[in-house]
Amino acid sequence: MRIPFIDLSKEYRALKKEIDEALIKVLESGRFILGPKLEKFEKNFAEYIGCKHGIGVASGTDALVLALKSLELPKGSEVITQSFTFISVADAIVKNDSKPVFCDVEESSYNIRAYEIKKLINEKTKAIIVNHMFGLPAEIEEIVDLARDKNIWIIEDASHAHGSLYRNRKVGSFGDIACFSLYPAKILGAYGDAGIITTNNDELAEKLRMYRNYGQKVKYYHEFIGYNSRLDEIQAAILDVKLKRLEEYIMKRRKIASIYREELEGLVEFQEEKNYMRHVYSYFVIRTEKRDELQSFLDKNGIETIIHYPIPIHKQRAYKEYNSISLPVSEKVARQVLSLPIHPYMEDIEIRYVIENIKKFFLSL
Repeated sequence: MRIPFIDLSKEYRALKKEIDEALIKVLESGRFILGPKLEKFEKNFAEYIGCKHGIGVASGTDALVLALKSLELPKGSEVITQSFTFISVADAIVKNDSKPVFCDVEESSYNIRAYEIKKLINEKTKAIIVNHMFGLPAEIEEIVDLARDKNIWIIEDASHAHGSLYRNRKVGSFGDIACFSLYPAKILGAYGDAGIITTNNDELAEKLRMYRNYGQKVKYYHEFIGYNSRLDEIQAAILDVKLKRLEEYIMKRRKIASIYREELEGLVEFQEEKNYMRHVYSYFVIRTEKRDELQSFLDKNGIETIIHYPIPIHKQRAYKEYNSISLPVSEKVARQVLSLPIHPYMEDIEIRYVIENIKKFFLSL
């Protein structure tokens, strides 16, 4: 049996009629950029998250770049974030002439905490980027309280966390700005690169809409140097269809995750989901000191797994000036994590096959 990490073709087959109809409507309309489908999706997504504004952009990376750009941070500003995450977070900071300051993560959640962030704050600190790793909410309220006290901007990187809840409130609605990737493999994914920004700040929303479209509010009248980073009508139409299913997808992921947790308890470690959080399991991540051996065993038995993420940013060649820094928890977690297959169209026989093979591996030790 072959178990892919994710099967997007199954999702398309399930939604084929709705997706095809939505695509045809866009093609027949002749509107492809900054049209009514985008406006509709932005409105619906913002309402889902609980924010006033949604601003569609070309990717999750662009969302981070533009979010920082809209804050107009002084050159050389410091932005605190975590190293155990995807590199786009640090790249966005550097592209805005600012300096990433890496914070170690909490071992039980893989997210940063206020007590660690506080140690890194100084007069140059202008923003904090808070990840909700793998769909598990960070302790966002304590971080927001710290930031407000210090007059520091908060950006949520919610690229793994569409629909995650913290005290019954959607993540992406706590910070000054939140950034979501809509990459195809995300819980809510386009059929190409895409992203969206949410905010309750009217001034930032207006700037972000201009930044994504060459710095213009009125066509050919450019108020500042902007970007070409627009979420097109085709992707917006697809995403709006999928948005209607998002809660259903989350429930299915949570059901699969509960089976994994129950069956693998005592063999591997999991993220700690507290009773006031809703983890959406963008990825189902386990931890074991035997990670590499387990991955090899599963691969030989037809089960695809992925390591999110094998090398923390501060140890990457691209960030060699940070290589000497020690972030022990981030480094330990990166050596041990493994993401198992999980998606809404995963069949029970596939879930059982994954569990059976993990148990078989540990019995063989």
